[in-house]
Amino acid sequence: MVSTGQAETVKTRRVFYIPGYDPIHPRRYRELYRKEGAAQAAISGYEIALKPKAGKGNYGWRVNAGIDGHQVTSQVEVLVWSDIVRESMSNSIPATYWQLLRTAWVYIGSGALWRLMRLRKGPVIAALYPVGMLILQALLAVALGLLTYRALGMMSDHWAARLAFAAVGVGLGIALLRWFKKKDGKFFAYYLMHDYAYSAATRGANPPELEARMAQFGNDIAAALTEDVDEVLVVGHSSGAHLGVSVLADLIRAGRVPEKRPALGFLSLGQVVPMVSFLPRADRLRADLRYLSTRDELAWVDVTAPGDGCAFALCDPVSVSGVAPDGKRWPLVFSAAFTQTLSPARWKALRWRFFRLHFQYLCAFDRPRDYDYFQITAGPQTLAARYDGRPASKSRIDRAVSKYTSVAA
Repeated sequence: MVSTGQAETVKTRRVFYIPGYDPIHPRRYRELYRKEGAAQAAISGYEIALKPKAGKGNYGWRVNAGIDGHQVTSQVEVLVWSDIVRESMSNSIPATYWQLLRTAWVYIGSGALWRLMRLRKGPVIAALYPVGMLILQALLAVALGLLTYRALGMMSDHWAARLAFAAVGVGLGIALLRWFKKKDGKFFAYYLMHDYAYSAATRGANPPELEARMAQFGNDIAAALTEDVDEVLVVGHSSGAHLGVSVLADLIRAGRVPEKRPALGFLSLGQVVPMVSFLPRADRLRADLRYLSTRDELAWVDVTAPGDGCAFALCDPVSVSGVAPDGKRWPLVFSAAFTQTLSPARWKALRWRFFRLHFQYLCAFDRPRDYDYFQITAGPQTLAARYDGRPASKSRIDRAVSKYTSVAA
């Protein structure tokens, strides 16, 4: 896949995981790795164990694995931006409805929504879901208020009484909206609204606080590239995929990827790149996609699955963004094929759990094929060696679709 002279057999590895738009503490990723790694090891017949991470710095853990007769030690670190996510999430109901209006205007007014619909319907439906759900919640609150007012209004015609009944109706409507917000862990309407609103607020440009955090990510990865390890692997999940693109592009442009170094791999999972790259001011991201797609300093593998309704499955993020250059070599795009890598019983249990399926890339498969997150992050092969010669999925979408193709100078 890439020819950079590094050894293909890994004994030691540094893994940097970039989460998507997630406000939760990174320990959830450690527990997910521990639980699902043990499950995959039992299914696939290898050994994997977690230990606390040595030293200070990013939150993380160490993985000791015995796979195919090789002993491998990997240090996994989470590149945290959950504090930025939490800060961006409005705490008030009116502010969230204002976000709804502003975000809808950005995607509809710019024409991005119609272009996105030419790719995959699933993630577009996922984007429209919080809009529809929040509108439905508002309508139910209004209906409850009106019904209460009318029911109580039958008791008296006095204006003071009617004013009091109206206040009760408004109070109940507000209470219902607050109840929906409190139960958003089941509905995900507020969470998804905040997610899409974050990129829409700047029309695809990175806010200053995010750019500063990405620079920190780059410093951590650059330091690891000077260490005596066999591979440095960057994993970007969901929104973390486009952050990874920009971080790695910055490192290579700045000459911070030395010639003599560990193998460098980039694994993008469940990416939603078009949700940002199709926006009018995403010049920086489009430039990074274009640049990274030609580089031989790394191997870039993009894994999605049509069964994941929250990702742009099998959409080549460079090509669909309209910035594929001559000499493009990345990413290698293929499917995790949930319907084939999960047993019928397991698929039946998960197929309508859309949010859970968006994290399946980080979980165990009971009928695994050539995609195994734990062998990639803790096994004896580099990302490049593992997928050397693997063809891209024939059903991938690699035509230019974005209306906006300008790139940063």
